Amino acid sequence: MENYTELLNEHVYAINTVWVALCAALIFFMEAGFALLEAGFIRAKNAMSIIAKVIIDITFGGIAFFAVGFGVAYGVSNGWFASGFGIMDEDLGLGLTVSNQLFWFIQLGFAIAAISIVSGALAERMKLWSYAIMVVVFCGIMYPLVANWVWNPNGWLAVRGFNDFAGSAAVHAMGGFSALAAAIVLGPRIGKYSKEGNSNTIPGHNLPLASVGAFILWFGWFGFNPGSTLGAVGNWELIGDVVVNTFLASAAGGIATMFYTYFSYGKIDITMVINGILAGLVSITAGCNVVGPVSAIFIGFIAGVLVDVAVLFFDKMKVDDPVGAVAVHGVNGLFGTLAVGFFATEGGLFFGAGADLLITQFIGVSTIALFSFSFTIILMKVLKSAVGVRISNEEEEAGIDSVSFGVKSYNNE
Repeated sequence: MENYTELLNEHVYAINTVWVALCAALIFFMEAGFALLEAGFIRAKNAMSIIAKVIIDITFGGIAFFAVGFGVAYGVSNGWFASGFGIMDEDLGLGLTVSNQLFWFIQLGFAIAAISIVSGALAERMKLWSYAIMVVVFCGIMYPLVANWVWNPNGWLAVRGFNDFAGSAAVHAMGGFSALAAAIVLGPRIGKYSKEGNSNTIPGHNLPLASVGAFILWFGWFGFNPGSTLGAVGNWELIGDVVVNTFLASAAGGIATMFYTYFSYGKIDITMVINGILAGLVSITAGCNVVGPVSAIFIGFIAGVLVDVAVLFFDKMKVDDPVGAVAVHGVNGLFGTLAVGFFATEGGLFFGAGADLLITQFIGVSTIALFSFSFTIILMKVLKSAVGVRISNEEEEAGIDSVSFGVKSYNNE
């Protein structure tokens, strides 16, 4: 009997290890999606610079998350923070049936996804080395603190019953509001706003490239959300629910944006449809484990409209966000987290359970948004005073690629 139990446990660990490793690889591949999406949404003269920033996210951010970030997130917590170095050997209190090393790798994907959200909002005008410093602080301290609150079993939000299954708040709202703060300090690109205050369109140079990036992100999300089960054995129903909800919300987001742009402007704006799909994905990420499929459609549809409204709002506020990161991730990360309090089949306001869960969701996501925004404002101002954050006007006019890298993304000769 003892041998049978050991063999059964080995099979559980083996199956779950394969499942989590596969999902972690999909999440890691999302960085290709970020790179192509952001590169396509900006001008050709800066495309290589955004690729470089995503590489910095992975390399600098990965080392920072290994060295201290993972310990801050998943060490022994007092509810607000923990400490540790490297990958801890002890039981993390999460009931894992995979190794701590593999758990670290899938969590790394979440950390670098969060900072990659920020890179798009700072495109075409931020210094490379200043950005690298920001990445180290973000992945070593900022993101791990929030992960500690939400996913560490002793985190103050986890104890309170906050539901953020795969990171609408901890990844997307955090990254989005950090992007908002950084974009405010950095200022708009040259020529984005006229002296009269009107917004000038600076079109992306390659929408097919951006579309490929969006499809890669869409594909990777089916590792991002289902992978948060952290195991396949015994979770087949949950995984099925998460997959269906993730797809339905994303499809509804795209449909909503198609209708919204068509009836608002007389034409479908494919760039906004891309962002509508992503907004649907962001909005369902918190509650994909606790809402029904019809609710997922409603959540995604609302997100698809909300992203359009938010893009116009921030543009009127003269926040230059070349890829719409604040609207997609910040606004819809906030909305998606709150949506859990309305649509959860157990505990949701619309299902007769009162407002307790909604209040918890509001406290959690508003705290995360405020923390992320405030921390980034301080960090960016310190960097601005110490080393500078913005490239010169001459470099911006010429393009970062040729000045900083000595190459162009496209050689037509």
